[in-house]
Amino acid sequence: MGQSSSSCSCNNGHEIYRPVIIGKNSGDVDGDDDLTLSLPDECLGSVFGKLGCLDRNSCSLVCKRWKCVDSKSRNRLVLLARSELSPCLPSLLSRFNTVSVLSLKCSRKLFSIDDAALSRIPIFLPFLKKLKLKGCIHISDDGLHAFSLHHPPLLTKLSFASCGFGAKGLNSLLSNCPSLQDLTLKRLRKLDATSSTPASSLWPGALNVDGGDVINDHHNNINGVFAGDAIKKEKDVHNYCYKRSLRLERLCLKDLHNARLFIPLILSASASIKTLIVCRSSGNWDRVLETSLHGKTTSISEIQMENVQMGDAGLLAISSSCPDLQLLYLSRTTDCTDDGLSAIANYCRKLRKLHIDAWSRFGSRTIGDGGVFSIANKCSQLQEVVLMGIPIAIPSLNALASNCPGLERMALCNTDSVQDSEMAFIAAKFLALKKLCIKNCPNVSKSGIEAVGRGCPNLVKLKVKRCKGVTQAMVSRLRFQRSSLVVSLDAGSMLFDSGGISLLSTAVNEEEQGTATPMANTNGTRSAAAASTTVAATHVICSSRGALLLRSKFESALHLGRRRRPTEDNAS
Repeated sequence: MGQSSSSCSCNNGHEIYRPVIIGKNSGDVDGDDDLTLSLPDECLGSVFGKLGCLDRNSCSLVCKRWKCVDSKSRNRLVLLARSELSPCLPSLLSRFNTVSVLSLKCSRKLFSIDDAALSRIPIFLPFLKKLKLKGCIHISDDGLHAFSLHHPPLLTKLSFASCGFGAKGLNSLLSNCPSLQDLTLKRLRKLDATSSTPASSLWPGALNVDGGDVINDHHNNINGVFAGDAIKKEKDVHNYCYKRSLRLERLCLKDLHNARLFIPLILSASASIKTLIVCRSSGNWDRVLETSLHGKTTSISEIQMENVQMGDAGLLAISSSCPDLQLLYLSRTTDCTDDGLSAIANYCRKLRKLHIDAWSRFGSRTIGDGGVFSIANKCSQLQEVVLMGIPIAIPSLNALASNCPGLERMALCNTDSVQDSEMAFIAAKFLALKKLCIKNCPNVSKSGIEAVGRGCPNLVKLKVKRCKGVTQAMVSRLRFQRSSLVVSLDAGSMLFDSGGISLLSTAVNEEEQGTATPMANTNGTRSAAAASTTVAATHVICSSRGALLLRSKFESALHLGRRRRPTEDNAS
């Protein structure tokens, strides 16, 4: 590469690079061979930042200067945290001592790094801001406690997934990391197993004797047991909470169990938390939200609840405690109805984004058109609406169009109620709309899409997925008529027969052009039966990525079946 060795010295604490360039001929010195000599180290580090991982690692082997610049300019480091890494981790981190984001990943089937290696990380990385551990099952509570005793001053984000520690280690981190703002917990099985005193486990300072006694009394109050002076101690609990309040701004809980375990954590962080994400975590979250948010005015602006047991009681707790709520994401919450969404509409007037994936358990009530109508009438700052499985009607669309003038993004999915008339209404009334997605709406035909193309003057992107009445030819005409509009069509349907596989979009194009290409059979000849493929074929509806996956799977199965047929014929 025309590079050569270079030397590095130090003057008054600053590193000065004195490159020695060896020319093409032995003994000659020529500075034209290394064009990076005219670049400052900061510019060279920026160039390295544009490279991929493998290319950057290769560049660090070119010369000493490049190695030094690469070490000083790295901000993010991802390591395979197997047990073999433990002895060499200190030397590796001392080389990249300016790293601010460290990710340690390991398979749960392998031995990961130990507590000693984890405890030394703050020593070598003084600028560490984010730490992510995944699959490190051999890191225990003692390792987290030793790590937290260094009190990393800049550590703001922690993410743990499939690790082997429990509540004791997390409590040490919450108590000793003063700058912690973002906490993500995923699939912590040892934490799920903590069931003796779950309310006291995550409370900051709960390891102390006095704190533990207070939390145990609070746990009894949660279960409705008020004996003796329990009411007086309940006041002590809240006072203790405010004294030891956390500075968490974002809390993400995924694939965890025992929801009441997190009541003290949410309670102590309620004064500062802004984003709460709960996904696939079992337990009664109505009770958690009622206990954690009751009687308080929080600064929460984003709440995402996905696949959890929560109903109108939880939505009422959110509405009364989160007046600054701007994003509400409800996906397959079990017991939410229009009544709970109406409470959100009455008290959360600053709502800007609404995402609802309606789902009912055993055919019970769920969120419907009435809840959307309430939101449209009360929340005039809406900018984005995603409705999945909700039978929305024209009155609700009219309320959205008239009361939400800043609505720019809308998606209507998985519903039979959206037809061509609703599409024509959207085209005529939603003047500020910029992005529109119509997915799995079988009653939408090409006339409805054409109406949207003629209306919605500010529309820049239209996405149509799994709508059987919309054809590729119509989309092509719409692209020709309105060149500034980006139209995305995902038919997501494939045709399968005994002779081969083809995408539905190809068959649709040929059908509209008046020609049909019959599929070839296994012998490579065309047959009359193959010409009626589009009639006898099996349609599999899926997304484009899933279509490619299914296509490869079925093609492999068909080729395997073709190879077996001659063998069976010869055997017979």
